Amino acid sequence: MLRCGKKHICAVVACIIFGSILICSWKDLQLQNNITRKFFPQATTASPAGQLCRGKPAQNAITALKDNRTFIISPYFDDRESKVTRVIGIVHHEDVKQLYCWFCCPPDGKIYVSKAKIDVHSDRFGFPYGAADIVCLEPENCDPTHVSIHQSPRGNIDQLPRFEIKNRKAETFSVDFTVCISAMFGNYNNVLQFIQSMEMYKILGVQKVVIYKNNCSHLMEEVLKFYVEEGTVEIIPWPINSHLKVSSKWHFMQDGTHIGYYGQITALNDCIYRNMQRSKFVVLNDADEIILPLKHPDWKSMMSSLQEQNPGTGIFLFENHIFPETVSTHMFNISSWNTVPGVNILQHVHREPDRKDVINPKKMIIDPRKVIQTSVHSVLRAYGNSVNVPMDVALIYHCRVPLQGNLPRESLIRDTTLWRYNLSLVMNVNKVLYQTVL
Repeated sequence: MLRCGKKHICAVVACIIFGSILICSWKDLQLQNNITRKFFPQATTASPAGQLCRGKPAQNAITALKDNRTFIISPYFDDRESKVTRVIGIVHHEDVKQLYCWFCCPPDGKIYVSKAKIDVHSDRFGFPYGAADIVCLEPENCDPTHVSIHQSPRGNIDQLPRFEIKNRKAETFSVDFTVCISAMFGNYNNVLQFIQSMEMYKILGVQKVVIYKNNCSHLMEEVLKFYVEEGTVEIIPWPINSHLKVSSKWHFMQDGTHIGYYGQITALNDCIYRNMQRSKFVVLNDADEIILPLKHPDWKSMMSSLQEQNPGTGIFLFENHIFPETVSTHMFNISSWNTVPGVNILQHVHREPDRKDVINPKKMIIDPRKVIQTSVHSVLRAYGNSVNVPMDVALIYHCRVPLQGNLPRESLIRDTTLWRYNLSLVMNVNKVLYQTVL
């Protein structure tokens, strides 16, 4: 079942042609409203020698169009409902009224232009710019390899940025779990906790971590380099502040900023589509969050059990619990770790109690092929069902500054679940530290 906040609308156009009436109706407007298969003919010009598709190859993770109100991340082939190209981007929610996809079709590089549907995600939180799906029906009898996005159906293709359409070919899953972390910013330097999180992810079954990196400290760069060379981490450069005034807050503060939390929602959506065909599951959480199973040793056995109990479910939500970094134990006070900047999570095993009338936020493990759009704590549009995972099955260990800072230590709940992994974790963290920081 497709979940969506928008109502179906049917538009019927009556046309009188040579005395007869032709009635054209749109169907399935939930996806295809404003997407047309009207193609605008382009003047045929030979492509440069050795180059099938014309246009300027996009070189960056974020590409600004000439209107400077539209920013393209990446296009993805999506045939779950109909044969479309879905472009993940950022747009001004009022100023961007129309866009067109300029498709390049093999074998001769012929150009087809079709009008796009611009679907700005509902979770914009008051900011003028938000994540958007720019969706175009693809030409019939053509599997376009590249696309350009333009404000007009007319123009010079050679002056437009050209993007490769990803996910065109079906692939077998190369990994079971991919963690998406967005976005790393603020000269990030929580080195010890980051390494501990990475090693916990690997212990729990993660093979790939995708990080949308805005900036971090020099020391953190060395750690990221290690994990990239190891094959665990994929870095997506995320220079969003080169294009927009970014906020470190999730909601608009009337302060002249353009987009919230360094474009986190856009990055999460891109990460889902980027890994749609190569990862069985995608995990959406921050670098200081770890989904800890309580009844299973790792994520693979946990997810197998959860899927068996919840057939047809593609979104699994886990409750976030704060383990304040201001409350620590004397256990695992490892002297060599004290020289490394950041938090030692093994020393923080007291969590805050639930607050009355406050719902704990959630993070997710998803089947990416069942998600259309996501926000940070829930999906916006998806196929199938969502399920809240009970706390006795798993919880999110979130070690950070406290939310209930006035609580005495006695009011906190001692929870040493993390210590079940202490032998492997300490050994693995030491290996990384002595190859990088130490």
